[in-house]
Amino acid sequence: MEPTRPARPLPDAELEIPATAPARPTVDLYHQPGIRVTSQALIVAGRRFPLTELTQLQTARGPHDRLTLRAVVVTTVVLVGIGVALGYTGDLHRLSAMTYVGLGLAAFVPVALAVAGHRWRPPAYELWGRYRGSMILLFSTDQERQFGQVTRALIRAREAARLGAFAHPPASDTPYEPLP
Repeated sequence: MEPTRPARPLPDAELEIPATAPARPTVDLYHQPGIRVTSQALIVAGRRFPLTELTQLQTARGPHDRLTLRAVVVTTVVLVGIGVALGYTGDLHRLSAMTYVGLGLAAFVPVALAVAGHRWRPPAYELWGRYRGSMILLFSTDQERQFGQVTRALIRAREAARLGAFAHPPASDTPYEPLP
C-alpha cells in the first residue's frame, strides 16, 4: 500500500470474524453497478472478497493528479527563471509599476493551478485491506459520497457478522438501494 496520506483504520479494523458462523441469508447493504456489499462479502468489479477473509481495513487518499503536479512545477520554474533573469539584467529599477503588479499576480498562477487541479481531478478515495495475507486495494473512487456509502455498508456488514448476522434485513425485505 502506497497512499500519499496516512491511512485511517476503519472501526473494528482488527475484527476477526469467525469462519464457523452459521449460514444466514445474504442481505444487500449497498448495490451499485460494479460494487456490491452484502452481509457476507464485498464484490468489486466481479472480484469477491468474503468478509471472513478481510482484515485490517484502512481508508486512504490516492496520489494527486500527475498533470496538475507537472503544471504547477513547470509554471513555478518558469516564473522563478523570469525573476532570476530580471535580477541579473539589473534593469529592475527601469520596470514600470504595472510590470511589478503583473509579476506579483503571476506568482499566484501555480497556486491557482493547484487549486483548480485538486477541484477538477481530486485524489481518489481508497479502501485497502489485508486479504489472504496481502495488503491490497479493495476499492477506489473519486466520488466522496459513494466511498462513504461503501465504507459504511462494509462497517455495518462486519458488525452484523460479529453479532451473529442479520436474521432479516435491517429495514425491510428489499435490499438497500441508495438514491442516485
